[in-house]
Amino acid sequence: MHATKGDRLVIHGNHVGEPLRDGEIVDVRGPDGAPPYVVRWADSGHESLTYPGPDAEVQHLGHEDTD
Repeated sequence: MHATKGDRLVIHGNHVGEPLRDGEIVDVRGPDGAPPYVVRWADSGHESLTYPGPDAEVQHLGHEDTD
């Protein structure tokens, strides 16, 4: 898994009817874009350090990293 700041992390529910959870990756803590990521969750605005599992995907939004 590889991400940059500004990408979207989507975690799919692994039970029927369980909603997906998504948020913006605001910081990448691993080497070369690897996890963990600091994610600002869309549903709450809360930021947390996240180690995504196999039910997660990174959506690259075609942005430029300005750092």
